[in-house]
Amino acid sequence: MSRDLALMPATELLDNYRTKRLSPVEATQAALKRITELNGTLNAFCLVDETAALTAARASEQRWQEGRPQGLLDGVPTTVKDLVLTKGWPTLRGSRAVSPDQPWDEDAPAVARLREHNAVLLGKTTTPEFGWKGVTDNPLTGITRNPWNPEKTPGGSSGGAAVAAATGMGALHIGTDGGGSIRIPASFTGIFGFKQSFGRVPAYPLSPFGTVAHLGPMTRTVTDAALMLTVLAEPDPRDWYALPPDGRDYREGLEEGVKGVRIAFSPTLGGARVEPEVAALVADAARVFADLGAHLEEADPGLGDSSDIFGRHWFPGAANALRTFTPEQRKLMDPGLVEVAEIGARLSALDHLDAVKQREAMGVKMNLFHQDWDLLLTPTMPLTAFEAGHETPLTSDGARWVDWTPFSYPFNLTRQPAATVPCGVTKAGLPVGLQIVGPSYADAAVLRAARAFERARPFTMPAI
Repeated sequence: MSRDLALMPATELLDNYRTKRLSPVEATQAALKRITELNGTLNAFCLVDETAALTAARASEQRWQEGRPQGLLDGVPTTVKDLVLTKGWPTLRGSRAVSPDQPWDEDAPAVARLREHNAVLLGKTTTPEFGWKGVTDNPLTGITRNPWNPEKTPGGSSGGAAVAAATGMGALHIGTDGGGSIRIPASFTGIFGFKQSFGRVPAYPLSPFGTVAHLGPMTRTVTDAALMLTVLAEPDPRDWYALPPDGRDYREGLEEGVKGVRIAFSPTLGGARVEPEVAALVADAARVFADLGAHLEEADPGLGDSSDIFGRHWFPGAANALRTFTPEQRKLMDPGLVEVAEIGARLSALDHLDAVKQREAMGVKMNLFHQDWDLLLTPTMPLTAFEAGHETPLTSDGARWVDWTPFSYPFNLTRQPAATVPCGVTKAGLPVGLQIVGPSYADAAVLRAARAFERARPFTMPAI
């Protein structure tokens, strides 16, 4: 099958199924062929179930031939991150300490919705162990690599999903984001990633990292993400934190543009250091919105450095993730994960509750900021992809992944919707992302702005 078919957006695949120019079997075979060609080098998948995928694709093909497709995603090749429960497949979370010998008899809400809409599930994508850091490598499956340059990291923790999206190993991809884990790899690999408002996509079981954690779509186009979010946002009674279902089709109004929208641009979010070439590409991208009729002005919400607040949420979450594992099992784990879990275990309940109060103050500050501004633009990342296999850049003074992700985790703390759009490539051939942040629950507004940018600056995938 052709490279073009593997890279075809889900919306175009569905149009071609409808007119019988293509079949779900052809699309699934094209995605599987790409996996066969590329996964040995890039390591995006920890599990591929070709038999199940082709069986589902043939059933979908039959429905389309009979003119009775079922669901919004019938026959679309799709992947699931290996943190998300999937019936019949082990969810090992990138860990040698998780036994594969379990029933694996339940789908997480997101996977259940995909099945109900008859997406074709190809397999599970790689993650760092328990999704704990902003790059993708683990003791179980090794290092995942960036398709723009395999010596570089794709970021994480949804690095496998990002690589699969960028290279045509499926059209739709479930990512998770507890501090940037959708947006970091989407920026590093030049795709679209969307962390929706907390609770918009039901989750079960809730991440051990708690209420900073989201699920969302990772795709090659904004329209595909809107389609996918429409499915993922359907209700599930197992998520006690879920927002009331709105029954919205996020494709509606997607083409309305940004004319008259009030957009603030914060190039450093209060003082983060940004690589000069990244800063220039992001600033140029921000000006596109003014060209499209938005009211664009440089303005900063004044959040300050929230790394300590985030750490007092994240590190106890790591301790929570590991609390049932024995010392022998911990010896099998990523030493960095064990280290941050030990830091988290030493924090008191009062330390955490103090961070919760400071988080609340951040949320209020952003609510007030958005009374004046409909959207906020920032760089997604202050740098481009660095050497694979390292938690931090070799030139960094920081000890942990939080030290090089100052634009992502603040909006996990505030629970706001935040997307990243690819906005250029450096002279070294590495992609850069522009982050679009909306007020709480304004998921549709973020998607509209992202789509307006995509129309003005079409996205380019890696030449691989």
